[in-house]
Amino acid sequence: MNSDGLWRRRLAAMLLFLTAVLAAAMPAASEGPAPTPYNPKPAEGDLVLPMPGDAEMVFRRVQVPGKGFWGDQSRIIQIGDASGGIFEGLQRTQISGSFPAGKSEAWEIVLAKYELTRGQFAAVMGMDALLAASADPEDQKLPTLQGRAQRDALMKPLAYVSHGDVVEFIRRYNLWLFDPAHPERVADMPKVEAVPGFVRLPTEDEWEYCARGGLEAMQAGTFDDRLPFAAAKADEFAWHLGNAKHQLRPVGLRQPDAHGFHDLFGNAQEMTSGLFRPEVWQGKPGGVAVRGGSVSTPAADLRSSLRAELDVYGWNADAKRVEERKSFNTGARLAIGANVVVGTAQRGAIEKEYEAYKADLRKTMPVGRTLDNLVSQASVQIGAADPIIERLIRDNPALKEPLASVQSTLDKARERLELAQRESARSLAQDAARNGVNLSVYLSRLTRLTDTLKLAKELAETSTRYQEQVAAVEKSMGELETALREQLDGYKAKIGTLGDYEKGYIDFAFTELEAKEMTKRERLVMKLLKGHVQSFAEQRRADSDLWLEDFRKGFAEFSDS
Repeated sequence: MNSDGLWRRRLAAMLLFLTAVLAAAMPAASEGPAPTPYNPKPAEGDLVLPMPGDAEMVFRRVQVPGKGFWGDQSRIIQIGDASGGIFEGLQRTQISGSFPAGKSEAWEIVLAKYELTRGQFAAVMGMDALLAASADPEDQKLPTLQGRAQRDALMKPLAYVSHGDVVEFIRRYNLWLFDPAHPERVADMPKVEAVPGFVRLPTEDEWEYCARGGLEAMQAGTFDDRLPFAAAKADEFAWHLGNAKHQLRPVGLRQPDAHGFHDLFGNAQEMTSGLFRPEVWQGKPGGVAVRGGSVSTPAADLRSSLRAELDVYGWNADAKRVEERKSFNTGARLAIGANVVVGTAQRGAIEKEYEAYKADLRKTMPVGRTLDNLVSQASVQIGAADPIIERLIRDNPALKEPLASVQSTLDKARERLELAQRESARSLAQDAARNGVNLSVYLSRLTRLTDTLKLAKELAETSTRYQEQVAAVEKSMGELETALREQLDGYKAKIGTLGDYEKGYIDFAFTELEAKEMTKRERLVMKLLKGHVQSFAEQRRADSDLWLEDFRKGFAEFSDS
């Protein structure tokens, strides 16, 4: 039997002993499972997946706002910190879950309760693989440790290994989970349409959403706070430079957050699934984004938005060569994900839901701000040709004249597109204003009919011959309500489309319209329209009910005279 096989047998036997030691060292709850080296703080709601050698991986669920696959405007969250570092600028993004939350229409993120530990890595990869992967000299002593010393060492976050080692661990763990001979291993795995998920690294927005406190923090108004706990209590929730002095500690010793996560802040900084970009979604792609700070982070610097770059392949200036980076304070926390499309029927349902989403909600989402504006796209594409033509002229002097002609044609096309965008914005604003005028007229008529209906009902109480008048007024009011709703829908749609344009085009549109002679009603509508367009531009939300209420109040005492 090879040394690794012998180690696995020793590890399995040792786990029973370590579990007993841990249970004796930590008071057991009156109910629920006993603590283990892999779940030292068991709690209600833990999702436990098996690992080789009776090891475990524990996860927690965090619900995202909104219902259904595409969700709604409530899924837009703000990440980053205006007072943070240069790579933490405020951004708005849509947060989504990977799995339906039970039988409800809600969705949820599933994130590991603890950081990935050395013991969990060894359970899947073997002790020999851990010793070979780790650059930590202390790890080489693991086979010689016994009792509590070995337990504590194995409960420390996996660190000092490469990003590739973590990726290979995830691959091997997934293959073990999905062994066809052991379907029981994925019995508790979250599913989409009965299809099990898989283990992966979390995305940056998943990590930050969970770190900020999720849906409950959004509802409580604390989601935008720098930390989900008071800064003065950092010692209770995190291992940082002040209380850990660059030394990693076993997982689960600090207090859990509101969702039951341990060590999201401090201890080991945690790899995510995405490449590091200066502004999360844009900018030069670099190494791997890591989150949460570590035992080397001052307590005052801990914050939900804190992010750094792990240079997966780093330059060793002393040796003058590129090396696979292994950082003493960088580890990982796993998540459970799923494919977007898991079957034909499910894809059909997503496509059907998308039609309604695209028609209304998508334009309020960050991704919908300009992507549907084909004229704007064309202008950007023409601009991209300018440096290409300049380079061709520089490299091919003989082609200068024909290329200059091409450049002239593009310049004229750009001018026409500029005019087209200005005119289109003006036309949209004008059409929205017409919808607004009609809306105001219908509201005035409804107000008068409401008074008429009240009088007709009073007369009907004295004589049945007024019943026909009541019915006629109610019919007219119903028709007006329908017409009013159509005008409101048109008003909302045009504002949503106008909101795709740059501010300069919107300003031009209103300047042009306000320069024309307008009636008193049209002037008031224009004032409301400008406010609604500005609101949409700031919030990316088409709140037609609120806008309708603005019209009701604005024209409540209105007179055309």
